[in-house]
Amino acid sequence: MEQAFGEPTRDQVTRTHLTEDIPNASKCTVIGGSGFLGQHMVEQLLARGYAVNVFDIRQGFDNPQVHFFLGDLCNQQDLYPALKGVSTVFHCASPPPSSNNKELFYRVNYIGTKNVIETCKEAGVQAVLDANDPERNFLTIAIRPHGIFGPKDPQLVPILIEAAKKGKMKFVIGNGENLVDFTFVENVVHGHILAAEHLSQDAAISGKAFHITNDEPIPFWTFLSRILTGLNYEAPKYHIPYWVAYYLALLLSLLVMVISPIICVQPTFTPMRVALAGTFHYYSCERAKQVMGYRPLVTMDDAIERTIQGFHHLRKVK
Repeated sequence: MEQAFGEPTRDQVTRTHLTEDIPNASKCTVIGGSGFLGQHMVEQLLARGYAVNVFDIRQGFDNPQVHFFLGDLCNQQDLYPALKGVSTVFHCASPPPSSNNKELFYRVNYIGTKNVIETCKEAGVQAVLDANDPERNFLTIAIRPHGIFGPKDPQLVPILIEAAKKGKMKFVIGNGENLVDFTFVENVVHGHILAAEHLSQDAAISGKAFHITNDEPIPFWTFLSRILTGLNYEAPKYHIPYWVAYYLALLLSLLVMVISPIICVQPTFTPMRVALAGTFHYYSCERAKQVMGYRPLVTMDDAIERTIQGFHHLRKVK
């Protein structure tokens, strides 16, 4: 699952409550396990002693401890074998938030998630035959992380550095004071696993949604500047008013729309990206703290440092 800094995504944790199938209690499937969040999820689950299946459209890594299933998220026949016999499913698959493909978002995030839920119910019934009552025992929780970053991130840091190389990181949009939640990937994984381990028939978290963040909102441009300077690139230093940037991006989008029948152009300077870079967007994780006992494991300072170290190969040679 690729993440940038848009609206919080809704990852799903689903549990079929298998009270009569104790060996399955530590078996789980990570949907989207070849992605950024998914790979970190798999690592932590294995470290905790879980038996792990991965379902994805590709195999992103090799690990003899992991059973890979490849297929289409929207195809129940592809998905069913990966879910059969497991107690918990972590659904981390999603298109990149920066994607402009509405049809892809609808297919993966709506149809795909609906298919996951339906297939989970079917796989749960098969696993324990008539002992499982789907209406009583099928439990779900939605986890909403925001701005996931960290080592192995294929989006935020590589795209940021590529923009810096091209001289596109010279301007701050707005006054630079807008607070945003960026969340270290290990904290997101921690939130998912906490949710799964608290999820039971009588738990207050069943059927609820929880924001998971670093609980340290940081000015958007301060965060980017720390990554850039940590990798020996200059931080943005010129300011452009937010409304000027937004309307320029809007005009560019209209121009692209006009010429699209003739030329296919994918602009990176869009109204959505300007809004994400120049507005406040951070969220309370108080409910996760109170109900699940969630606390970030890695502070923002440590997370940024570890991210910089994880991308040492992108460091600019002085």
